[in-house]
Amino acid sequence: MKRLTGLMPALFALFGLAMSGAALAQDATMSHMPPKVLSITREYTKPGKNGTPHEKTESLFVQAMTHAKWPTHYIAVESLSGPSRALFLTGYDSFASWEKDVLASQKNTALAAALDHANTADGELLSEVDSGIFVFREDFSLRPEVDIAHTRYFEISKFQVRQGHDKDWDAIIKLVTEAYKKIPDAHWATYVSQYGNPDTTYIIFNPIKSASEIDRNLLMGKEFEAAMGEDGMKKLLELIASGIESSQTNLFAFNPRMSYPADEWVKADPDFWKPKPAAAKKAEEKPADSH
Repeated sequence: MKRLTGLMPALFALFGLAMSGAALAQDATMSHMPPKVLSITREYTKPGKNGTPHEKTESLFVQAMTHAKWPTHYIAVESLSGPSRALFLTGYDSFASWEKDVLASQKNTALAAALDHANTADGELLSEVDSGIFVFREDFSLRPEVDIAHTRYFEISKFQVRQGHDKDWDAIIKLVTEAYKKIPDAHWATYVSQYGNPDTTYIIFNPIKSASEIDRNLLMGKEFEAAMGEDGMKKLLELIASGIESSQTNLFAFNPRMSYPADEWVKADPDFWKPKPAAAKKAEEKPADSH
């Protein structure tokens, strides 16, 4: 893979792992389409303030939402590459649903006060915060249903398309998608920026169940090239050179202690989403006749 130059490594990192969630997609009872509107808040932690310190302040948000029995849930993922940061992903059916959620939280004085307290405590640990709103593009996705309950990582790729080169991006996605349609169970979900980023910003999510899937799918480059064919690869390289300004792929791990998961996710995998405190685990493991 290292012999490839330019943006091709990022493209292979993105679509070469498109089968990472294949096993997840087979469980139709737990697989769902991605939300139509996705809010992403990024929190960059100060040096030494990630990990346990950040989990403690984020637990204040989770406690506030749980106490209020709030119907809107979110997922927290932490970076395993790039700057130290956490992403908080909240999905909505529409912008009207997003507005309804925001207004309702503002009217709930107890929840609003608890969130203000949590924000104050959390802010002490952060060096920077930003947010963006993205819209799901099913036409740029492939079999995007995913079983979030059993997902453990997201590989998130950001593509910045050159202004005026939307047609090049369309052609790139079409070529890659057609190639991966020949590979059973390959899938990914694509979002385009609506607010907070240039409108030619595309975010692509690949769900991963375990790190062993990364090892397995690193070997998919030759299979992809075979599906593309020589002419297809030549055309793809030309489109990338002309149409894509920049790209980056990073790996994020789900953090259940910083998430406010839906009940169905918890029921599907309670050991992950609602892990028992270390003290409780130790008590359970202690022999009954020990002193």
